Formats: sequence, C-alpha cells, structure tokens
Amino acid sequence: MPNIEDQNISPTEENSEQDQELDTNLRPHKLQDFVGQEKLKENLKIFIGAAQQRNEAIEHILLYGGPGLGKTTLAYIIAKEIGVNIKITSGPAIERAGDLAAILTNLSDGDILFIDEVHRLNHLIEEILYPAMEDYSIDLILGKGPAAKTLRLDLPNFTLIGATTRPSLLSSPLRDRFGVTYQLDFYEVEHIKQIIHRSAKILGLELTDEAAEEIAKRSRYTPRVANRLLKRVRDFAQMKKIKVISENSVKQSLEMLEIDELGLAPTDRKILLSMAEKFKGGPVGLKSVASTIGQEEEILEEMYEPYLIQIGFIQRTPRGRILTEKAYQYLGIKKGMI
Repeated sequence: MPNIEDQNISPTEENSEQDQELDTNLRPHKLQDFVGQEKLKENLKIFIGAAQQRNEAIEHILLYGGPGLGKTTLAYIIAKEIGVNIKITSGPAIERAGDLAAILTNLSDGDILFIDEVHRLNHLIEEILYPAMEDYSIDLILGKGPAAKTLRLDLPNFTLIGATTRPSLLSSPLRDRFGVTYQLDFYEVEHIKQIIHRSAKILGLELTDEAAEEIAKRSRYTPRVANRLLKRVRDFAQMKKIKVISENSVKQSLEMLEIDELGLAPTDRKILLSMAEKFKGGPVGLKSVASTIGQEEEILEEMYEPYLIQIGFIQRTPRGRILTEKAYQYLGIKKGMI
C-alpha cells in the first residue's frame, strides 16, 4: 500500500470517504456535460442512439485508460442516457460463482453491470461469464462428485461494461466478447480548466481563470487529480480566509503539498531519483524500482508511470525502463555523473 506520507500529498491517491463522496457529486450526469474525449463521445452517441432506435440493449463495452480519466463516470452516464439501472462491482469483489449468479439474476432487461478492474476477474469467474455475455445464461454446478448436477439459469438481456487500466491483462476470450472498445486518453489542459470551473461552481468556490489554469497544469492531465487539487486549494483558501482564489493562492497551497509545476509529487521524484542514482538511468525493471522506494509495482505501473511517460521522463524499452535526457534536466543531474 502507499506510504502514509504519500497518502497526504499525492494527487493520485484517495484521501478520505468524504473526498470520495465529493468526487461522486462532481461527476457529470449527462454526455453533453462530460468534458473532453470528444471522439469517444461522438462514437458513443451514435452507438447508443442506434441501439435505442432498434429498441435493443447496447452491446457489451470495454473502457480502458489510466486511473481518474472517467471510466466509471462514463458508465453512469451511459446508464442515464439509456434510462436503465446500473449495478457497480469490481473484479476482485466477485470471488465465487454464486456471487456472480446473484448479481446477474437481479438485473432487469437492458440493465448495465459495470465491473471495474475487470482484468482482475479470476479464471473460473471468467468461464461462467462467457455464456452470460453471449447467450444470456449461466450454468451452475450444484454438489460434488457423481451426485453433482448442472443448473442452467436464464438471464435478462443485460449489458456488461468492463473498465480496466491494464487491457493487456485481459484474456483474449473475454476481450473478444466485448462488442466495442473505447480508450480514454489524457485530457488537454483547456478541457481540465473547464472541469475545474464546473467543479468550483458546484463547490461554491470563486476562482480566477489564472487559478484554474494553474491547477490544470498540475493536474497530470487527469480530471480526478484536478478535482482533488481543487479541494486541497479550497482547504487552504478557507483557512486563510481567501474569498477569491487567485493564481498565487494555488501556488502557495500546492507548494505546501510538495506538488510542483508539472504536477509531480514526492513519489514521482523518488522514482526518477532512484532510477538515476541506483540504476544509472536504466534500463531497469519496474519491480526493482518499486522495491527500492518501498512501493508496490502495480501502484507505480498504474498511477505514476503513465504520466512520467506522457511527459517524456521515462521510456519503456524491451530491456526495461530508462530515464530520458529531459528527466535528468528536471532533476538537475548530469547524465553519467552519478
């Protein structure tokens, strides 16, 4: 798990139940209010509209992309646009066949089942899910040995929306059963600014356009991070009795959190320094880096590495990760001098 230190300062981590509840309140509820991902939205409108004209349930959807880019939000929006119920669960939460059967049999025609971290479904659950997705039925084995019996359950025509940060970990049979696949990309700064202004309005905050842009530049091109930083700036403004949040207020509050102009937090800097000082810039495996800084490999791969690659600080190679010249410049270290 993340260090206690980083739980307080990292823009990529969940901070509290209250924060999570606020994140939910800040989510858009209509496709027209969803900022960014323009091509995806255009395709989704056609996809949903065509299914509605045919009076059919939409095909199964796979959404993939980094944490905080809007996969869960889009699942809620799709359900809202169609006018159906949505059931939310995650891959690790479905441990037994009976768990899956209970979820599926409680759905109604057209309902959506959203499985987050769908790549973490165990193999046995996947095997049961295949006929559920294709034929809307599941076979359960009751009992053991010679007395075992197979019970077939018919299911409503539901839609499965799977979300994953690691599509390469999905098995081919499961991936092939999704009718459409959409990738969510990092957002443009201008889109993040729009999201910040919208969230500020919901939170009852007044901030300048320059302040919104400063938060956007440090948001790692990710809406969830932008909203989290906005809430931390709100805390600062509240305690300092600042009525209108300015660019300077943003800079002061985020400097206290050790989040720099690029949106990098202490863990990001630990990753870069570890690669530079202990591994001479690489190539090095992510597992080795994670061990060196006391983090889990999966956390680095899902939460930190994508952004460091996006801004050109790390490159993936067949032999491992390497630091770029740009990263050395950021660290103020001359390559080969350590």
